Amino acid sequence: MATLISFHAHPDDEAIATGGTLAKAAAEGHRVVLVTATRGEHGEVVEGVLGPGEALGERRVQELEDAAKVLGVERVEFLGYTDSGMMGTPENEAPGSFWSADVEDAARKLAALLTEERADVLTVYDPNGNYGHPDHIQVHRVGVRAGEMAGTAKVYEATVNRDHIRDLMARAKEMGMPDVPDVEGVDDTMGMPADAITTRVDVRAFLDAKRRAMAAHASQIAETSFFLAMSPEAFEQTWGTEWFILRGAPHGTQEDDLFQGLA
Repeated sequence: MATLISFHAHPDDEAIATGGTLAKAAAEGHRVVLVTATRGEHGEVVEGVLGPGEALGERRVQELEDAAKVLGVERVEFLGYTDSGMMGTPENEAPGSFWSADVEDAARKLAALLTEERADVLTVYDPNGNYGHPDHIQVHRVGVRAGEMAGTAKVYEATVNRDHIRDLMARAKEMGMPDVPDVEGVDDTMGMPADAITTRVDVRAFLDAKRRAMAAHASQIAETSFFLAMSPEAFEQTWGTEWFILRGAPHGTQEDDLFQGLA
């Protein structure tokens, strides 16, 4: 069996971007390790979720632990940086923010974990961090460099299939999907086109775990949110495949598993 390290920016990103893949890997007997750059201290908060005096960062750590248990993750680690907020906000340049971190320094921290775990597979994000969030972009930069430092065999960019999302939005009403943005809102900064994607992981058998992991992040994802309010059929259409790009793969590579080709 192999070891997968999945690197993310904030608690809840792991469930949204890769939850089905992590659950599938764990169910198949692989060791799954989750590394998060920040505790998500500056995320928006679902109204009424936090208790009196409860800090968002502390709450999100517990939510991540709960989600990790649902997904079968065996180890959870934080790199120790602070949430950088959205692009262009003052939090970007605050001391200790992930966006302002030295890429080499941060990559050495992650590479040490990759080496300690003898990781066979690492997931990061695509170069634009799927949708332009500064911490997501930094996950790409730091993760790619860490994979180089550690000599990790397979490094994947978790991404969004832009063409798939556009198709879903065009069919949203007939699928009973609530409050879907207009398809024109999916511009060329979101995810990657279908022909750039090398790896399509069918996670339909693990959608219950993915949904429960998403729901564990109650401070960020309300039960009434777009993510969780859709019908089971729409949820399967939206989340039944998770998308990746294998770095360095020859043109035309098509995989259905992150562990394909490993000895």
